[in-house]
Amino acid sequence: MDLGLNGKRAIVTGGSRGIGKQCALALAREGVHVCIAARTQDTLNQALTEINQTGHKGHAVVGDLTLQANCEKVVQAMVARFGGVDILVNNVGAARNTDILELSPELIDDALGLKTYSCLRMSQLVIPFMKENRWGRIINIAGSAGTSPTRANVPTGAANITILNITRALSDAVSGDGILVNAVCPGLTNTGRARTQQRARAEREGCDVEELLQALGQELPAGRIAEPEEVANVVTFLASEACSYMFGTALYMDGGKRRSTP
Repeated sequence: MDLGLNGKRAIVTGGSRGIGKQCALALAREGVHVCIAARTQDTLNQALTEINQTGHKGHAVVGDLTLQANCEKVVQAMVARFGGVDILVNNVGAARNTDILELSPELIDDALGLKTYSCLRMSQLVIPFMKENRWGRIINIAGSAGTSPTRANVPTGAANITILNITRALSDAVSGDGILVNAVCPGLTNTGRARTQQRARAEREGCDVEELLQALGQELPAGRIAEPEEVANVVTFLASEACSYMFGTALYMDGGKRRSTP
């Protein structure tokens, strides 16, 4: 299937590792000009090398996207390098969680500032360029915690459920301009971040992190956790011409963990 992506221009935030990097690579393989943004120059450089190895030159911008000025810097760099923006993948942000009985409002503020506000700011900044061409795709990586709260993940859940609200509201606002806004909600995924998050639990339970991740995956209907490449494949479809009638939708990639309907 021709996804109609060759020559399109994409920004991927949080694009230096994990799901974000795989999204950038998947888009680059389809002929997309990709600009990745993240906080750490070293990991950005490593990811950019992999992107360039696809045969399509990428670009990287370092910056903390909790700041409006850095969001503007990323978009300006993209436009200067490639002439516009057709696709935005909002993937930045890893919230710090703790038990609800010990939770401070500051942790929720941090989660909203990093993940949710950057998603909103980046979307607002790229929409004018998409309107010019009456074509655009915004894909928000929200995570499944937004609709699956536990006593230990309220900051993550608060950020993600807000992103789902933003997704639907933005979709309503720009669907008439040829811009599709959707979300992907991954569950536990085989990334370095997952290992960091699960390390303390593994130590408490006296097992290796890899053993814990395997055990958690076996509890799912899918029988395993997701691979970041699998999430990237869905994001690539949502970014494509082939995705033409999905508006404000959230796609859950949690291995069947979510039990509510729809």
